[in-house]
Amino acid sequence: MKNSFYLLFTGILFFQNTFAQNKNIGNTSQIQWLSIEEAYNRSQKEPKKTIVDVYTDWCGWCKVMDNKTYSNQTIIDYLNKNYYMVKLNAEAKNDISVGGIKYKFDTQKGANEVAIALLQGKLSYPTTVFLDQNFNMIQPIPGYFDSKEFHKIITFLGGDYYKKENFDTFKEGTYKNTFKDALPKL
Repeated sequence: MKNSFYLLFTGILFFQNTFAQNKNIGNTSQIQWLSIEEAYNRSQKEPKKTIVDVYTDWCGWCKVMDNKTYSNQTIIDYLNKNYYMVKLNAEAKNDISVGGIKYKFDTQKGANEVAIALLQGKLSYPTTVFLDQNFNMIQPIPGYFDSKEFHKIITFLGGDYYKKENFDTFKEGTYKNTFKDALPKL
């Protein structure tokens, strides 16, 4: 009996240690998701662009984007380096405070007011909202994107190329030249 307890206890310690190590390893290979409040507060101290992934629990394409696009290591690396990343459930019923403004759940629209504001009243899921370093809107982009198309968008906006050229010109020239090493990994 004593030996069985010892083996069980040793096994539990082994699995806890292995899980802790794997958890730490996984954190370096996953998107570092924040709440919108955390992203706002961080951007006030260390300015950085923010992406808000606006989703709902029932949205099938949101889940596909999570499983395919947001799991690509090239995407993960670029996002963690260049953006604060926010996951926002549009149907969150709890109050959300951002920059001293309190957003409540709008029962008539079935969405939180912060999601309604970010989506400019066009409730479509998933929608990826891009905010600049000062938390000002760059652009909301509705729909699912595979990793190849999403990489083009996040680099276009993340690298401020949108200030110099249009998206089609970027995709055909600048993107192909600047990010050619990333292309096979997408």
